Amino acid sequence: MIPAGVAAALEPITGTLATTRAVGGGSINDSYLLTTPTDERWFLKLNDAARVDMFAAEAAGLEELAAADAVRVPRPMAHGIAGHQAYLLLEYLELGHETSLSAAELGRRLAAQHRVTQDRFGWDSDNTIGRTPQYNGWCDDWIVFWCERRLGFQLKLARDKGYDHGLLTRGAELLDRVPALLAGHSPTPSLLHGDLWAGNWGATLAGEPVIFDPAVYYGDRETDLAMTQLFGGFPAAFYSAYEAAWPLSPGHEQRFALYNLYHVLNHLNLFGRSYAAQAMGLVDRLLT
Repeated sequence: MIPAGVAAALEPITGTLATTRAVGGGSINDSYLLTTPTDERWFLKLNDAARVDMFAAEAAGLEELAAADAVRVPRPMAHGIAGHQAYLLLEYLELGHETSLSAAELGRRLAAQHRVTQDRFGWDSDNTIGRTPQYNGWCDDWIVFWCERRLGFQLKLARDKGYDHGLLTRGAELLDRVPALLAGHSPTPSLLHGDLWAGNWGATLAGEPVIFDPAVYYGDRETDLAMTQLFGGFPAAFYSAYEAAWPLSPGHEQRFALYNLYHVLNHLNLFGRSYAAQAMGLVDRLLT
């Protein structure tokens, strides 16, 4: 059962609920499927009241992605605080099995989403990457943005947590090398999902691709493509369709490693030393 205060806050939207059932929704939030007597359904996320800004930023990110009219996302319906709980109410989308067809459609639609652009890098709101703050203040220079708001921030967190001096020393060397690694690469600030790993996409029963749990900002489109190769990867049909719609630039493989280091460092900071060797491996690869 969800707390009575949350149910009361949602009642203007959902009406009287017939059932509330806990469902999988990641390691950060408690998630529920809400059903009315007439079988209307919603997806609900709950967390501590202190996380209300996280849910507000997620809702804003979903609205930004929906406005692009490219890849489908669950529509945010409401968010706020009830008692000691922060909540985010979303459209419920029943997912089926991903296929090569749905993966290819995702590739085409993601390319269309990435063609939605801004003049600068960042976004109007800060948000989170997992539980970690993600600062998105607007910046004219991609190298400055990536070094200060992404890699540099994660390395500072790792230092504050007391991680290995070798990783931090080599990481500082890498920060100095980023301008050389990105020399000649001038990305357009594209609308990004921001946390596009295999667990954050699916397909509806009709086969339409869906993305969710975003960490939205405007940046190099290659950062989204890079992360799809982490933590399980995406089907080959996805990459073929994306490449056909908008080919990647030469040298993207090295940039993928640079961009994925951000996420590996974030996992190190969130989940512990089991990610230290992977982070060091990426740093060494980039420095050599």
